Amino acid sequence: MPRSVRHACKSDWYDVSRWERQQRVPGEFWLSWLAAVFEVSVEELAVAAAASRPRAADGTGGDGADAGAVRARQELLASAHAWLTDPDGPVGPAVTIPFQPTRALPGGPVRVTPDRSGTAGAPPPELPLDAAGVAGLRRLDDVVGGADLLSSPAGRLALATARCATGRPGRQALALVAEAAQLTGWLHTDAGEVDAALRAYRLALTAAAGAGDRSLGAHVLGSASHLLGAFGDARGSLLLARTGYLGARRTAPAGLRTLLLHRIAFAAARCGRRRPAHAALRAADRAAGRRQPPREPPWLYWLDEGELAAMTGRCLAALRRPLRAEPLLRAALTRGGQPRTAAVYGAWLARTCLDLGEWERAAEVADAALLDTVRSGSARAAAELAGVGRRLAAYRAEPAGRRHAALSAAARRYLPTAPPAALAG
Repeated sequence: MPRSVRHACKSDWYDVSRWERQQRVPGEFWLSWLAAVFEVSVEELAVAAAASRPRAADGTGGDGADAGAVRARQELLASAHAWLTDPDGPVGPAVTIPFQPTRALPGGPVRVTPDRSGTAGAPPPELPLDAAGVAGLRRLDDVVGGADLLSSPAGRLALATARCATGRPGRQALALVAEAAQLTGWLHTDAGEVDAALRAYRLALTAAAGAGDRSLGAHVLGSASHLLGAFGDARGSLLLARTGYLGARRTAPAGLRTLLLHRIAFAAARCGRRRPAHAALRAADRAAGRRQPPREPPWLYWLDEGELAAMTGRCLAALRRPLRAEPLLRAALTRGGQPRTAAVYGAWLARTCLDLGEWERAAEVADAALLDTVRSGSARAAAELAGVGRRLAAYRAEPAGRRHAALSAAARRYLPTAPPAALAG
């Protein structure tokens, strides 16, 4: 055997030995080979690898990263892998949610232990917030920022509902707990509380698995994917989006499949993976044509034609396709009454204008988005707009650039506190 071949074989066996001793994690090249050998999908192995990979090694964090968010991210990725393997089975040990002290409720952390033996004949446990209350809080989220809602009476009831399923609740109760926890994670995301949001999403995934609701579990992972992408972890965002879609694509309604495909497209675009992003957008468009809104889950009430067009525009903006993105994002800003939505899509429209070389118009759009960010109190919107502000800083010598810089300085005291860069890649 030639010396070069013997050396290559020795090197390959040494890699396998390090995988077995948990000293290294296979990369993308080896994952494709391992998937063929073990007859599993590459996506499943990628999720497992991400859950095993050390935080600093995968480029999604390092020195100065928030330890709580790092740990919560790893736990969620591990739970997502377990859910993909068996969506109706356990996704890890009992979950505790150490919510922020300002939002603490009496009784301390609560553990959730799903009951899979059934509760026939047993009365359902009373929860602080019923299905109508959770639905009403979702509607409030359209117009009120996450930080304000978490501190409101309805928000505190949602927190209590997410934490109160003690003992062995029935499946019906677990489904409501999962919805409340998913909504709580969304509100924490909007408030910039990354650690609490990730833990709430993990609780929601555990409860959805206990309830046997694959669609809701996939929606939880799609929401968590959006969180990771918003705060700088594009690779983790793509893994969670793909995991949610793979785990529920055969049973999820067309509307949910459409949303999950959009999550994949946006995460892939932020990773710089143009072909997968465009493929997911095309698949989302096909799935959207099969939607039947009356048969969709009630928690997808907001996913209409206008929102789908806006999400497509945002994805095209991330792909640096400004000519196609601009009309879709401009149309999104004509939908009034939702300041956070206007702020987020306004930030992306400003980026698109900059890509087109229209920096004066970009400054005007960013000015309006800044005021909408103040109105909404959304840390997520503030994070999106911060990137636009850094690009507009190159035009401070021009009148429009100076105006935006002055407006940003004046509005800083009214903006939500910037979230920690725990997930910045």
